[in-house]
Amino acid sequence: MDINSSLAAVVTGGASGLGRASALALGHAGVKVAVFDLNVEAGEAVAAEIGGVFCQVDIMSEESVLAGFEKARAAHGQERVVVHCAMVAGGGKTVGWDKETGGFKRASTAGFEKGMLGIAVASYRVASIAALGMAGAEPLNEDGERGSIILCSSAASQDGQVGQVCYGAGKGAVNSMVLPMARDLMDLGIRVNAILPGIFATPPMLGVKDKAPAIYAGLEASVPFPRRLGHPDEFASLMLELVRNTYLNGQCLRLDGAIRMPPK
Repeated sequence: MDINSSLAAVVTGGASGLGRASALALGHAGVKVAVFDLNVEAGEAVAAEIGGVFCQVDIMSEESVLAGFEKARAAHGQERVVVHCAMVAGGGKTVGWDKETGGFKRASTAGFEKGMLGIAVASYRVASIAALGMAGAEPLNEDGERGSIILCSSAASQDGQVGQVCYGAGKGAVNSMVLPMARDLMDLGIRVNAILPGIFATPPMLGVKDKAPAIYAGLEASVPFPRRLGHPDEFASLMLELVRNTYLNGQCLRLDGAIRMPPK
């Protein structure tokens, strides 16, 4: 798919981190970008920098997501690129020791359910709404391509650590929907791929650097090469290639410096 000013894109979680880097990369390439996020101030700032539109969207709400797509399409026309980075995660060990009660406790089913809704269900929600809109659009090239959907998974989907049962399961579900969704949409010319980032220098990780520099240094040392956290613009670079390269379809690509974390 040619990346040019005729394309429109939607980036969820576009106000910060990997989503922000993706929105900026697409915008600087000339694409008309709609930034979906709950953070109005940060989202509007990103949209203003690239001449895009901000849509306050809660990915946990079907109505909110539908309204966001409606606003984005009114401003830019049918999106041909969707990059889904937003999520609502859950955490906690399956069973662990509770210092307050002096006994064992389990991570709640309600928390696990919320995380699955915020990762797996939200990914399906955004991707399927986008695909429905793309399905009726004119093909963009001789291959009959109509759009590209890129989901943000995680290396934890294959390499989950202590306390990541919900997160790993949710991201694993994202991986598992990529190939069947790509096959569902093959006759419509819509591609589906996922990026599995390792440890990236996003705001939560930069917070660790400020508060616990020794832990941050340990995270950097855990990456085989390069021995550092990933830069968000490196995620955005792979995202752009997934948009450009029409032969990339149904793929889950790790972007992690070859990290494989032992359980701790």
